[in-house]
Amino acid sequence: MKIEEKIILFIVVLFSSLSCTEIKKEKTSKNHQHAQHIILLGTDGLGAYAFKEAAIPSIRKMMDNGSYSLKTRSVLPSSSAVNWASMLMGSGPELHGYTEWGSKTPELPSRKIGNGGIYPTIFSLIEEQFPDLKKGVSFTWNGIGYLFEKNMVDLDFNGKTDQETIDKALEFIVKHKPVFTFIHVDEPDHAGHAFGHDTPEYYAALEKVDSLVGKVLTALDTHNMMNETVIILTSDHGGVDKGHGGKSLLEVEIPWIVYGKGIKKQQVDETVVTYDTGATIAFLLGLKTPEFWRGRAIKSIVQN
Repeated sequence: MKIEEKIILFIVVLFSSLSCTEIKKEKTSKNHQHAQHIILLGTDGLGAYAFKEAAIPSIRKMMDNGSYSLKTRSVLPSSSAVNWASMLMGSGPELHGYTEWGSKTPELPSRKIGNGGIYPTIFSLIEEQFPDLKKGVSFTWNGIGYLFEKNMVDLDFNGKTDQETIDKALEFIVKHKPVFTFIHVDEPDHAGHAFGHDTPEYYAALEKVDSLVGKVLTALDTHNMMNETVIILTSDHGGVDKGHGGKSLLEVEIPWIVYGKGIKKQQVDETVVTYDTGATIAFLLGLKTPEFWRGRAIKSIVQN
């Protein structure tokens, strides 16, 4: 073989090797999307302690057929805005800056500001990486409206009642098949403030929430969406007497239930903090998370 032919052969082999390497890198760096639809169903004021007494067949169905932890912890203070923000923003209050029950703007300057004008949430990750897919929020407590990028959602609905909130969310989900929907219901928190946590009235309110959860499950089954959907049901805090925000386990421990496509049936033994929820949603959707998020995806919930 002539020297010129050897040089040409060497160049061909070299470029072929480099091309294969690049293809392999592309395949390994691309994350897998585990489900086409993710629903985050937040029940305000639902303490993990309530699962000892509550008659909640729909929620228990999710537990029995999915992954769950009743040892998940809120961030401090164990109150609403700071924890809903942490859940959506994949980080604690020391980074996103929302530090109080009713925070509308960060009391502490956010470490990062995204295109939506706030610390980037799961919605901004979807907007950047899946710009053509729909996403939305349906919520009862109006404080939720300050905790996500309104310019990045296709549904922004503040219901007057939990029933109205659920109905609007289901209308959106069935019609548009969104990749992500956050649904917030205000009970049993309202009953907890009015009558006290761990009271008959509190459990009655929780039973109504369970019936709404059942309505969501039925709608997904009816419209053949459950086989491509994962639902995460969780809360912002528990409570003692008629308050919340304290440092007891009754106030800090919350349920974390993941149910749906490809989810293992198990009790989760890993440590879960509420800001891991955002990271787990990102993982299930195959999204890359930013370096400034501190949440950790709970990957053990997915079947091999």
